[in-house]
Amino acid sequence: MRSRYTAFVREDRAHLLASWHPSTRPPRLRLEPGSVWTGLEIVTRSGGSMFETTGTVGFRAHRTDGVLVEHSRFVREEGRWFYVDGHLG
Repeated sequence: MRSRYTAFVREDRAHLLASWHPSTRPPRLRLEPGSVWTGLEIVTRSGGSMFETTGTVGFRAHRTDGVLVEHSRFVREEGRWFYVDGHLG
C-alpha cells in the first residue's frame, strides 16, 4: 500500500502498473497532472499477514485539493502483493 502511495506521489506509472493484479490492471494509467499528495493515513487493515494471501486496507490519501478515501483489496501471489481493486468512500 505504501509503495503504491509513493508511486502516486512520484508519478511512477511503471510501479503502479507492475503492482496491479493482471486480472484488473488497466492497459494505460492516466494520472491527474498537478496533484500534490501531502500524506497517507491507514485507517483500517484486515488480513495481509505473512500467512495469508488476501488483505484489505482502508486509507485516506491527502492532496492539496482534497482527500481520496478508499478501501482497497490486495492479493499475494508468488510472494508478491498486488492491488486488485478499491471502493471509494
